[in-house]
Amino acid sequence: MMDFLHNYTFIYYIFIIAVSLLITSFAIPSILHVARFRHLYDDLGHFRKEHDHGIPRLGGVAIFVGFTITSLLFCMTDKSLPINYLLTACIILFAMGIKDDLSGVNSNTKFVIQFVVCAILVILGDIRLTGMYGVFGIYEMPYVVSAGLSILLILLVVNAFNLIDGIDGLAATTGIIANGAFAILFIYIKQYELAAVSFAMSGSILGFLRFNITPAKIFMGDTGSLLIGLISAVMALKFIQVNMLAPNNLPGIYEAPALAVAILIGPIFDTIRVFVVRIANGGSPFVADRNHIHHRMLKLGFSHLQTTLILTAANILTIFMVLLLKEYGNTVLIILIVLMSMAFNWLITFFLRSKERESLALRNLFV
Repeated sequence: MMDFLHNYTFIYYIFIIAVSLLITSFAIPSILHVARFRHLYDDLGHFRKEHDHGIPRLGGVAIFVGFTITSLLFCMTDKSLPINYLLTACIILFAMGIKDDLSGVNSNTKFVIQFVVCAILVILGDIRLTGMYGVFGIYEMPYVVSAGLSILLILLVVNAFNLIDGIDGLAATTGIIANGAFAILFIYIKQYELAAVSFAMSGSILGFLRFNITPAKIFMGDTGSLLIGLISAVMALKFIQVNMLAPNNLPGIYEAPALAVAILIGPIFDTIRVFVVRIANGGSPFVADRNHIHHRMLKLGFSHLQTTLILTAANILTIFMVLLLKEYGNTVLIILIVLMSMAFNWLITFFLRSKERESLALRNLFV
């Protein structure tokens, strides 16, 4: 089996993408029909909504079905990834997500379920960071610190993808870029099972995206965004970890932590920025508002598609920047990624102030 995959890797992965894409694509029309028949539409009255007509938000069901079936049928099973724990976590998150999309889930309940999912992956599945390549002087970590940090990172990425799902195509495109990038990197370091899982998720999101590009016919809802965030977080942790433990006879990527940050910087930076701003203004970090970066770009006059394309381009450029400057080391690269993100946000703030004041003045950079 492995010899076959080595000889026909390209065809194998194309097949995985095609099957997951087709399953999702064929599932969505049926979901749309049921949603319309049962009047299962998005909450039109909510102040954060960008649409003035009812749109079903059950696209995540199709993504889950496409990803799960493809993973079970075609993804290899070996010690690099405990697929049983991964799919268990996905099913639990799926059940909570669909309940939330249909009738809502209390925020405390959501947090508890997400924590349980993360604990299953980290404690039972042993999907965690054991070291940090010397980033900020951190090398190996004791188990308690390692498990705690890994759970926090998964929680952060899962909710970050949920929070960027505010305009047509953004969360889906970000998920494709993230899992596609991890898949290519996994192939390079000969982690074929991990690449197969990433490609299965990428194909499933691709099948959904054609129905989610402006004008959107369906949203992914929490069911989809939480699942994409979960798989993206797991792939990021595995990418960092397997490179740290790579045998000498296999290629390794020493700048793995910086690459993982670059791949996921969009949702992570936006979530941290929004939380900091809310706390600084004396509010709760968990109370929704319209201060996300995609909302701010819409205020500048960009369309949903333009905003998605700009943020996607910025994400891709950040990844290539890390690859081009890899000799500077992880710590420098991560600092540079954060500074670039802050500069990008600062530029948006400048143009927003200039638009509000109808004056393109240098002082708008500061006040």
